[in-house]
Amino acid sequence: MRAGVVVGAHPGVADLAVRAEELGLHSFWINDTPMVHGDPFVALSLCAKATSRIKLGIAVTSPALRSAPAAASGLASLNALAPGRIVCGVGTGNTARRTLGMRPTTAARLESFTAALQELCAGRSTEYREGDRVRDVRFLHAGAQVNTTDPIEFVVAALAGPKAAAVAGRRGTGLISFGLLDPTAWHALHEARRHASQDATRTPDSYLVTALHLLDEGEDPHGDAARDATGHLVLSLLAFAADTAAETPAFADQLGPAEREAVRRLLDRRGTTPTAPDRHTKLYPDYLGRIAADDRDLVLPSLMNALALVGTRDELLARIAILEQAGIDELLIQPVVDPPTEMARLAELLR
Repeated sequence: MRAGVVVGAHPGVADLAVRAEELGLHSFWINDTPMVHGDPFVALSLCAKATSRIKLGIAVTSPALRSAPAAASGLASLNALAPGRIVCGVGTGNTARRTLGMRPTTAARLESFTAALQELCAGRSTEYREGDRVRDVRFLHAGAQVNTTDPIEFVVAALAGPKAAAVAGRRGTGLISFGLLDPTAWHALHEARRHASQDATRTPDSYLVTALHLLDEGEDPHGDAARDATGHLVLSLLAFAADTAAETPAFADQLGPAEREAVRRLLDRRGTTPTAPDRHTKLYPDYLGRIAADDRDLVLPSLMNALALVGTRDELLARIAILEQAGIDELLIQPVVDPPTEMARLAELLR
């Protein structure tokens, strides 16, 4: 299985991309969550100039964040800096919208956005709409400002539902998901994509974003080190459950008693409630960053096991082999404790 890394934009991110390339990793992605992380297009332009081989990805953008012409211009500009090395994840904006206190957009809007990006980034015209006004648009650049010759890879973000996977099938894109370690769920996503696809002979790549912690001999799999390495994923799920508990309680209702209690403690600790209109400002600061030591008790073993890969070398390789059999082509980790070391361990593990 191939390996890659996902990080937030920050000063020095290009050095991290260089190190990932030196380690032989296949891809290097930047989050697109404007109210939490730096801008991925700025960060990836620096990474593009500092590297020569590694794929560079946006994880992930959304029609609820950027218009299709603006996003396409950024992607095609990156493609001019790193020809043929650009990957763009597209989604409904679940996290990026919720950090604004807003709901995600629809699968239909996601599909039209993806189609427009594909057309524009290939140098073709597409329909652009604002209210009742509709116009055909295309790149009007003269010269080498954008690259519409080398292909850009698109992947649709899907959690566990079939709607986004069907969009991927109709648009001929890959899939990317976050913390989805259930092989049965991946088989369902692939089946939904295949069923909607117009080209049964082509199977675009699938990417899994998770966290990984390789245990030292005798190390507690649920000790502080493991919780620090995986806690950002666990707290992201708890924050989502806390944020949506009042409006769409179905997700929180699926959690067990211990997990629901962790959601309650998170709300209390952040000084907010499921109905507070400003709860997004309390739940999402430092989202997907290293957790505070005081929050380690919220990182429940059940959620660590469900969302992240923790184990000995043999245990990790066995779990990864099962995921590969489920159709995962590339494992992407989100390192938050010591990214260079975590990337090196990933590269060594999958070498």
